[in-house]
Amino acid sequence: MREKSISMRPFFILWSGQAISTLGSQVVQFALIWWLTIETGSAAVLATASLVGLLPQIVLGPFIGAAVDRWNRKLILFSADSVTAVASLVLAYLFILGSVQVWQVYVILLVRAVGTGFHVPTMTSTTSLMVPEGHLTRVQGINQMLSGGLMIIAAPLGAIALELLPMQSILGIDVVTALFAIVPLLFIAIPQPERSESEQGGGEPEESMWESMRFGFRYVRDWPGLAYLLAMSAIVGLAIYPAFSLLPLLISDHFDAGAIQLGWLNIAFGIGVLIGGIALSVWGGFKRRILTALVGLLGLGVAILSLGLAPAGALTIAIVAMFAIGAMIPLTSGPLRATLQATVAKDVQGRVFTLLGSLETVAIPVGLLVVGTLAEWLGVRTLYVLSGATILAVGTAAFFVPAIARFERGPEATMSEG
Repeated sequence: MREKSISMRPFFILWSGQAISTLGSQVVQFALIWWLTIETGSAAVLATASLVGLLPQIVLGPFIGAAVDRWNRKLILFSADSVTAVASLVLAYLFILGSVQVWQVYVILLVRAVGTGFHVPTMTSTTSLMVPEGHLTRVQGINQMLSGGLMIIAAPLGAIALELLPMQSILGIDVVTALFAIVPLLFIAIPQPERSESEQGGGEPEESMWESMRFGFRYVRDWPGLAYLLAMSAIVGLAIYPAFSLLPLLISDHFDAGAIQLGWLNIAFGIGVLIGGIALSVWGGFKRRILTALVGLLGLGVAILSLGLAPAGALTIAIVAMFAIGAMIPLTSGPLRATLQATVAKDVQGRVFTLLGSLETVAIPVGLLVVGTLAEWLGVRTLYVLSGATILAVGTAAFFVPAIARFERGPEATMSEG
C-alpha cells in the first residue's frame, strides 16, 4: 500500500513548530486579555474582545474553507503565521511608544483571529495528506494532548510573564515562537490535494470562489451522514460551551466555594484533556472511529450530568466529574476529526472543517444568549443537568441513525441521488 511508504517525519517537524508557536500565541492572548481587564475593568470591553475573536470564523468561514481547498497550503500557513507575528510586532511598537489604545488591541486581536481562522483548517485538512490513514486517530490524540497541556501551562506562563516582563517583551515571545512555525515551512514540502473530477466539472474551467463555496455546501447537503455529524457537533457545542461559561456561578452559588476551588476544577479539566489525549494517542480507539467518538460522547454526557447532580457538599465529586469531562472531550473530538480526515474527499476538507468550526463557534454566542435566560429561570445547577441529558440523548440517538453508523463507508453508502 502507498500509505505505508508515507514518512511522518516531515509532519512531526511541522507539528512541533506549530505547537511551539501555539504556546507563544496563547501566552500572549492571556496577557492581552488581562491587560484589557486591568486597563478598563469593563465587562463590555472583555465581551467585545471575545466577539472580535469569534467573528472571523463566523463571517469568513465559508470563504476560508474554499480558499484552503483552492490555494497553496504552504503559502496559507506561511502567510497566517507571518501576519500574526507582524501584528504582534506592531502592537509591541505601540507599547514601546506608550500610545496603546483599546481599539488598537481590538484590531490586533482581529488580525490574530483571521490568521488562526486560516491556519487551523489548513493544518487539519493537510494532516490527512501527510499522515497514513491508520495513524490519524493517534495524531488527533496527540493534538488533544497538546490542547490539554496548553490549558494547564499557558495561563500560568502568561501570569509569570506579566510579573517579569513589560507587554512589548511578552509580545516579542509571540514573534520568536512564530519563527518555529515559519522556518520549517521553508524546507518541508506541503502536499496539495488532487482536485476531484466532480468539482472540476469534468474538465470545465476553474470555478469561481463563489462556486467553490457552493460546492462545499452541496457536498455536505448531499451526504446525509456528514450533514448529521455536523449538526450533532453544533448541538453538542450549544449544550456544553455556554454552560461552562457559568462554572464560576455553579462553584459560588451551589458549592459555596471560591476562586481556589474554581481553579481546582479548571486544573482537573485540563489534566483530564491531557490524559484523554494520551490515552487516545496510545490506544488509537476502536477500529470504527465513529464508534469511539459516540462512546466518548456518551461518557461526556454522563460526566456533565454527574457535575450537575453533585450535592452541595460534594466538591470532590465535582472535581472528578470535571476530570472526566476533560478526558471525554479528546475521545469524542479526536476520533470525529480523524473520521472526517479519513473519509471526506481531500480537496473538500478545508470547507468541511471550516464549516464544522463555524458551527461550533456560532454555538457559543447563540448559546450564551439562551443559557443566561435559562439560568435565571431554572438555576445554574439545572442547566448542567439539562446539558448532560441533551448530550446523552444526542449520543444515544446517533447509534440508531444508519447514515451515521455507515459514515465510514463513504458518501456512496448514504449519498442522496441527484
